[in-house]
Amino acid sequence: MDIVEFDRIAVLESLRLVEKASQDDWERPTPCAEWNLRQLVSHMAGQHEGFAASAAGGAGDLDAWRDRPLGSRPYDTYRESAQRVLDAFAGDGILERSFQLPEVIPDFDFPASVAIGFHFLDYVVHAWDVATALGIPLELPDHVIEEALRIAALVPDDASRRVPGAAFQPSVDLPSGAPPLDRLVVMLGRTLPGAGPSGARRVA
Repeated sequence: MDIVEFDRIAVLESLRLVEKASQDDWERPTPCAEWNLRQLVSHMAGQHEGFAASAAGGAGDLDAWRDRPLGSRPYDTYRESAQRVLDAFAGDGILERSFQLPEVIPDFDFPASVAIGFHFLDYVVHAWDVATALGIPLELPDHVIEEALRIAALVPDDASRRVPGAAFQPSVDLPSGAPPLDRLVVMLGRTLPGAGPSGARRVA
């Protein structure tokens, strides 16, 4: 299975979860401490749009990555942005292209497999954020979680996580034998439900 298929599975799971949000759920807090559910999904939609534009050879401008207003039909807005990135990543020769990701490193071309790996990791974790906010289970196959763990292990866990605005907080140790999904989210600075106040920062 290539990274495009892993990403598709994660995005479809995020769609399944967002669709379950009722009108009363959009102000719920999320594991991203500064965002309620509406703000989180607005960010997720904007990232889909940015990656879709990058796949098409653009998105060097940060404006392409702005959070998208969800309006009166939040799920429909999110679904449309998710479909755009799924269509973009399904294009012929996608893995032979390069991506500009100005939120990561301006004016730098990332190999497609690396860029799509970033998107995949984001949407495994953001799907978990949505599931946690709604109090429902995340449903991803074990091999998808294991691939996300492999990519997450490549993210430096150093002083860069402690500066203001850092994408991730320092990882937290878990007992040996903790489930892979728990290991993944704490590796990226999330706080598990019931483990105390969340200091988790956004995953851009």
